[in-house]
Amino acid sequence: MMDGYVVSVADALELHPELSDIAPVPQIPRRRERVLDMPDLDMGMLDFLSLYGCELQYVVGERNSIMGRVMQPLNRLRYETRFIRAAETCISETDGEDIQEELEEAIAHKTESLPIAIWNATWGVEEIERLFTLSQGYYPGSGDDKVLAELSSGVKRVNQTVRGLLDGNTDEPLDYVGGVHQLWQAEHRAGQLLNSARLITARLEDATALLTRRVEGAPLCSGSEPEAPPDELVDIYTDGYGADIEDYLGRIEQAREALIKPLDTLAAQQSETMPSAFRDWYRLYLETGNTDSVWGQLARAITAHKERWQQLLTQCGAFPQ
Repeated sequence: MMDGYVVSVADALELHPELSDIAPVPQIPRRRERVLDMPDLDMGMLDFLSLYGCELQYVVGERNSIMGRVMQPLNRLRYETRFIRAAETCISETDGEDIQEELEEAIAHKTESLPIAIWNATWGVEEIERLFTLSQGYYPGSGDDKVLAELSSGVKRVNQTVRGLLDGNTDEPLDYVGGVHQLWQAEHRAGQLLNSARLITARLEDATALLTRRVEGAPLCSGSEPEAPPDELVDIYTDGYGADIEDYLGRIEQAREALIKPLDTLAAQQSETMPSAFRDWYRLYLETGNTDSVWGQLARAITAHKERWQQLLTQCGAFPQ
């Protein structure tokens, strides 16, 4: 559709269409660049806590088991929150000052490292790579996108949970997060949106360059009285751009608001934990408020294209609605 639009504009202006190369969007950084090392308690402290007679001994025992030592990021986050809750309960159940000090030290350690566990359970999981894969083409141009609604709802709920955890509420529910991860694994809307944003930007810039050549050349209408622009050109504007292209732009904008913005929030609210290798990619491909990102570039391309159409068609004294 976008290539055809550029060709149609060129034909109507009697110019040669030139389709620029589209710079590929880079993949989301590899998992080893996204996952952060998770500090753990001193083993001597863990041994001590495992012998203490409250629920914490079972939590620590789970971590010390063979399966516990290879926890996936989401399970590790569950463990960290359970540990903090169990340790807080233990403090209220014991009168020994030495034990209370050990527990308080453990809680402080776990609380300090909790943002790392949160990051790894969101941006460090394998499933996020499938959501951002670039191998599944472009965002659909038609149809009721129920998948988008499900993805949007899931990310927004995760954002609420992350905010609560960062604010110190270790009771935040985590049981649903696995289902959100499964949806990320199965769907590819984020990557499709990045592909579409880059494609639309390039082709609008190609069409704008054609319009600019015509605007800066001989006037479209040279008479002193207002006259109608050429029918073919008006058709391209009203049917090609005003209908097909703007309809697709509307879908992209809706999807950006529904999915990309919540994903932006999911990363931004963890900015203090975000690894540097991810930060550069985030700023250019996910940060919707950054004018240098693909979304800022798309916004500029749309504005410039509309302005050139208006400049060209108003040469005839009237601008079609």
